[in-house]
Amino acid sequence: MRNLDDYPFEIRPLKASEGGGYLISYPDFSECISDGETIEEAILHGRDALAATVETLVAKGFAVPAPNSGGVASGKFVARVPKMIHAQLASRAKSEGVSLNTLVLTFIAEGLGRREHRV
Repeated sequence: MRNLDDYPFEIRPLKASEGGGYLISYPDFSECISDGETIEEAILHGRDALAATVETLVAKGFAVPAPNSGGVASGKFVARVPKMIHAQLASRAKSEGVSLNTLVLTFIAEGLGRREHRV
């Protein structure tokens, strides 16, 4: 079994309207969250939630993500852009005979490729 201490977590303060305290989440497990009145309490509760999540995955025969794997990405996200940029993208996609999704995905992939070559 993996060492649970190897899994990264994120902590954020909760607004008073959310009940106050702190929320802890684990990027490798999209549904594993907990909270606490203090950061220390959130970490303690988070470790219990993580242990229960891993135990359940194992018991059900599901794969347990490796630490720092980022969890399961759906491949889908929503990005809000100004109307003018949306119109330009739609026009460009139409002129190139591709879907808006394909055009944007191509631009993202090209941008990531250029960035990786610079590093």
